[in-house]
Amino acid sequence: MDQGYMGAGFAVPQVFPDGNIDLSVVRDVSVRAEQMGYDSLWTVEQVIGTSQSLEPLALLSYLAAVTERARLGVSVLVLPFRSPPQLAKITATIDVLSAGRLTVGVGMGGGDANAPAFGIEPGRRVRRFIEALGAVDALWKEESTEFDGEVYTLSGTPMEPKPVQKPRPPVWFGARAEPAIRRAARYGDGFMGAGGSNAEDFKRCVGILRNALEDEGRDPAAFPVSKRVAVAIDDDADRAGRRLADWFGHQYGAPEMAARVAIFGPADHCFEQIDEIIDAGAEHLLLNPVFDYDEHLDALKRYTRS
Repeated sequence: MDQGYMGAGFAVPQVFPDGNIDLSVVRDVSVRAEQMGYDSLWTVEQVIGTSQSLEPLALLSYLAAVTERARLGVSVLVLPFRSPPQLAKITATIDVLSAGRLTVGVGMGGGDANAPAFGIEPGRRVRRFIEALGAVDALWKEESTEFDGEVYTLSGTPMEPKPVQKPRPPVWFGARAEPAIRRAARYGDGFMGAGGSNAEDFKRCVGILRNALEDEGRDPAAFPVSKRVAVAIDDDADRAGRRLADWFGHQYGAPEMAARVAIFGPADHCFEQIDEIIDAGAEHLLLNPVFDYDEHLDALKRYTRS
């Protein structure tokens, strides 16, 4: 790993396919990850669906209470479906509860099919995204918030407490399409490559991002680049593939995703593929096993900086 590599975070247990939601597992894995030198703990958002998946911000609030040093992140919130005042309030609260350890990941989401369930008129997703980000940013920073948008309007609106981190908690963008990556360079503080992208696609995204950062006059060294990596280490690759297919079937209704997006098999094979992602431009990794957490904490420790 080159000197620009920052380290690794760990995706906490969040999805319980058998319906047995065991907070002791969440706590023990998170505390052990922090003790072992993983620099951050991460959640993911899925609000609507049949998956037994805990809400990501509520889970981060729990993690704020059981950990002390690791940063706490969500990758990513579907921002067009979030109310800016409510999101500003809960994220500021988590930042206070964690003594300034929050990283907020945001993305556009896959479409507007669920918009009516959130009371939102389909369409104008980019406008809703940009204005929601601007409104949250203003609520985090201003004592009396003024924001005059086409979708959201705040007129002398107060919101307290403010986040601990100044000027704001870092906002990392998840994106794959070029316009979205360019928005990340304009409005974001970091980039999170999608778990569903391979090393080649991720390398393409990093290239677009670096060009966009240059166009925006921003310093790439001050803009972290991370990637979520679904990984299952097992000497029996077929068994790992079957277990991953079961998990992806539960979480996304698409068991075939496992073979397409995950890294699995014997340790050396997995390490080679993870190293390719680092070579493609990842300065940080969000390592995302979905079972055998203790075994993966041990095996993947090589990617921490401790």
